[in-house]
Amino acid sequence: MEATAADRAARITRERTADVDPTAATAVTAPAIADPGPLGLAAFALTTFVLSMFNAGLMGSGGEPVVLGLALAYGGIAQVLAGMWEFRNNNTFGAVAFTSFGAFWLSYWAFVEFFAESVPAKDVGHAVGLYLIGWGIFTAYMLVASMRTTAAVCLVFALLTATFFLLGIGNAGAHTTIIHIGGWVGLATAVAAWYASFSAVVKSTFGHDVIPNPPLHR
Repeated sequence: MEATAADRAARITRERTADVDPTAATAVTAPAIADPGPLGLAAFALTTFVLSMFNAGLMGSGGEPVVLGLALAYGGIAQVLAGMWEFRNNNTFGAVAFTSFGAFWLSYWAFVEFFAESVPAKDVGHAVGLYLIGWGIFTAYMLVASMRTTAAVCLVFALLTATFFLLGIGNAGAHTTIIHIGGWVGLATAVAAWYASFSAVVKSTFGHDVIPNPPLHR
């Protein structure tokens, strides 16, 4: 179909613009997306809360399989998705944190569901302890990075670092008391993560800060 005068004029304008700025002809503004942070924090908080209830000894161990569905769907898949969207938002800290902890919950689910029975009983505690202490090391350096986010997020990482090391040491040495303490600190971690998520959600819906969560100095 023959181009109209308006089409020809538009084409000439694009060509002239491209001569001045070669990137102008192909530049596309990506649409904005919602903040995935509150989703990642909420998924982490709920899964951590339920598992920590068992670690703290507040629930009978027979009910622990209920954690597996949460670990797979919410703590795992939902958090990994939040991490991918943080990559899209150019937020390195959020991308690394949510993707990593989503993978943590997926690996926890896979270990319990498929591999735990293949580990000799005498080695289970040491294996789980090593696993948790390794995650504690990762969380410790993420704690340093979190010192340039918000107060609530920084508190989450401080408590989570302590939780991983307590649970790791407790499992490695079969110290039930230390595991219970780790469970209580894990409950505090979940509450802090819920707080951070709630703060961000209500700020988005109300259009201003509703509950305090001050940003840390950059």
